[in-house]
Amino acid sequence: MDMQKTVTRLTEEAELQLHGEQWQPTPVDRTLAAQAAAELEEAVGPPEVQRALPAIECLERLRTALAVLAVTLARVHGHLAWFLAAASTALAPVLHWRALPADDGYSFGAVLPTPEQYADAEDAVRLLQQTLARIAAQ
Repeated sequence: MDMQKTVTRLTEEAELQLHGEQWQPTPVDRTLAAQAAAELEEAVGPPEVQRALPAIECLERLRTALAVLAVTLARVHGHLAWFLAAASTALAPVLHWRALPADDGYSFGAVLPTPEQYADAEDAVRLLQQTLARIAAQ
């Protein structure tokens, strides 16, 4: 599954709803979107920074991004909650990844992601960060 493509579709739908005025973020939505955007930016840095990190730290940062989405989702309702839930679902494969070696059959089904999968997930998080920043600016 291509996480960035899924998040791109979600972002496009959010932009349509915002510009079509079907979604009018509340002050609370904007505040929480700004906070989540800042935390996502901190969690997943620029591509050149991420590429220099060991796999275990990349995975940690991606899981931190998922935690940011989950905590923010727990505090909102309506359109922002639906957007965050869909974004979390798009990034859910990260929860099945591992960075450490494991004996066959003893990793609870966790798999080693490829560098391309890491990059895809990180790009998806960056896109979410940018979208949340735009929502906050509404």
